[in-house]
Amino acid sequence: MNILVAPQAFKGSLDATEVAQAIARGVRHVIPTAEVKVLPVADGGEGTVRAMVQASGGHTVTTRVMGPLERPVNATWGVLGGGEVGVIEMAAASGLPLIRRDERNPMRTTTYGTGELIRHALDLGMRQLIIGIGGSATNDGGAGMATALGVRFLDEAGQQLPLGGAALARLHRIDTTQLDSRVADVRIEVACDVNNPLTGPTGASHIYGPQKGADARMVHELDSALERFATIVARDVGVSVRDIPGAGAAGGLGAGLIGFLGAELKSGVDIVFTAIHLDRHLQDSDLVLTGEGRIDRQDLFGKAPMAVAQRAHALGIPTIAIVGSTGRDYHVVFDHGLDAVIGTVNRPMPLDRAVAEAPRLVAEAAQRACRLVLVGMKLHERGVEAPHPRGQTN
Repeated sequence: MNILVAPQAFKGSLDATEVAQAIARGVRHVIPTAEVKVLPVADGGEGTVRAMVQASGGHTVTTRVMGPLERPVNATWGVLGGGEVGVIEMAAASGLPLIRRDERNPMRTTTYGTGELIRHALDLGMRQLIIGIGGSATNDGGAGMATALGVRFLDEAGQQLPLGGAALARLHRIDTTQLDSRVADVRIEVACDVNNPLTGPTGASHIYGPQKGADARMVHELDSALERFATIVARDVGVSVRDIPGAGAAGGLGAGLIGFLGAELKSGVDIVFTAIHLDRHLQDSDLVLTGEGRIDRQDLFGKAPMAVAQRAHALGIPTIAIVGSTGRDYHVVFDHGLDAVIGTVNRPMPLDRAVAEAPRLVAEAAQRACRLVLVGMKLHERGVEAPHPRGQTN
């Protein structure tokens, strides 16, 4: 039996690689003869770099860059096997987890460090960049990123604007003459699974600003600043970014990557799955085990485990998800390609204990899943025809 183990991270507990290894241990305990392929997955957010590096036989690089509040941070990014494709998670340089809750202020935070990561990747000869833009602390339209690559954002007096989203309200002119020329020779794909425009009631500031520390006044000021930014970008750069779906992702970094670097916004799972050759691995599989920390209706909207199940389903391959918890509405996933869900917590326990014991709990859940698979195989041997299931499994 060929089993593909392709889970996402259990957020706050185990990364995707650790989850995959725990599932594989459980599988081998019950079915020692199985051929187990471990392929951690991600959707462009947290865990994307590690999943893609491992799948491709690449390596990671750690670079000292400017954090979202201009303090230095160590940011890790990846080089895929072959040495010409770099993978960057913007959150590693400009993410919300890098600052304390009481420091959150999207009027000040900057994507400059993300631009430094891009520059370092160019220094190392990358010919293609994949950039995940989830988890940002910023609302600067990607102006900080562009500044790190040589773009100048000037006020009416011709002075360079300070970093941060609020300063864009004083933007008068954009000078791209010193933009790093190597950008033109690099293909840039952006993993983006939101379709928010840059400005307006569904734009970056209104939808995501509050979780980054913006109050109502800040939201209004930031949205107005991004409106001005979009107007000047259209005039001086010749790219209309205001209404592009996804331009508002990561506080407008989507817009900046499109406008200044010519990037293409794509589905995160599509980018990751192509890079790790998921479809090729599925072709050789009899069973797929995926997983994540929590499964619910939101999985239908681009999350990696559900996307794995849907691709497997199209090939007639059964898929089981190992999960930490389920939402009340999780059963809808069974109508969209997932065959069963097995929870890791098999008895009442505090959350901190479940997190601490996650590797063992995941492995045990995988054992239960495999024992149920063996039961199904025995039924098949007895000539019992499989019905078409509907409803929940746990």
